[in-house]
Amino acid sequence: MRNISNIEFHAGSKEERLPDFASDFPYIASHADFIGRFVPWHWHKAVELFYMQSGTLEYYTPKGKKVFPTGSGGLVNSNVLHMTKPQAEGTIQLLHIFDPSFIAGEQGCRIEQRYITPVIAHSQLEIIALYPDHPEQAPLLNTIRESFNLSENDFGYEIKLRASLSDIWLRLLTMSSPLLREGGDYDRINDKIKLMMIYIHEHYAEKISIGEIAAAAFSSERECFRAFHDCLHMTPVEYIKSYRLQMACHLLAKSRESITFISRACGLGSSSYFGKMFREHAGCTPAEYRRKWRDNDI
Repeated sequence: MRNISNIEFHAGSKEERLPDFASDFPYIASHADFIGRFVPWHWHKAVELFYMQSGTLEYYTPKGKKVFPTGSGGLVNSNVLHMTKPQAEGTIQLLHIFDPSFIAGEQGCRIEQRYITPVIAHSQLEIIALYPDHPEQAPLLNTIRESFNLSENDFGYEIKLRASLSDIWLRLLTMSSPLLREGGDYDRINDKIKLMMIYIHEHYAEKISIGEIAAAAFSSERECFRAFHDCLHMTPVEYIKSYRLQMACHLLAKSRESITFISRACGLGSSSYFGKMFREHAGCTPAEYRRKWRDNDI
């Protein structure tokens, strides 16, 4: 299992980068210690099956917030926009992150069509939440927790893992069948907000207008404001500021550039203005943040 204390993203797109993902084995197991800080908005094609080992984690999606205390778990669907925030220090999450093809097999096969596509193609199914105080969900949570005990050093590990994940998937599919039968219209606003976010991620160091952000998704400024409000629950300007500060945090922890250089490189202006905004964002000065989190960035 890969121990992580930081989340990495593809440059530009903000899709989460999975460094240990292999084309012949599109799967990683992670032991994530959040160290008290949040993971910003992102998405990935891989599905995210998780179990909360300790602490409480908040998951945010365009449809709202779900809270996962110790002993709970769930599945984040493919390409769902989400962010996470721990409620306190010591929050630890165990994750299976895998491409749907890992259990579906060959593209277009019967298993994919009957059991995988109905879930990952359902735009309204963002997160399947499981809680131990629900009698019908507790056994499945135990299975998910036990699945992390499989050792990659054991003979047959890959087959055992795929069998375990397939069993969990089938039980999740059965549990979610009432929602899947309801169907749901394809939500194009999710595609638009991702295009707008990508534009911001690529141009955050520059002066950005609302018109330019909207044009990146072939939308009007009014649609742009609505997309950010409905999906991220903030304005485009608030998201730009938040993303610039996230990048500043990354540079403070990972680079040795001066604070003045970082403030200008992230589009945050003078060092005095940057210091004021950063303190409001992180609760400390840029220099204090650098001393605390150098080489341990999220």
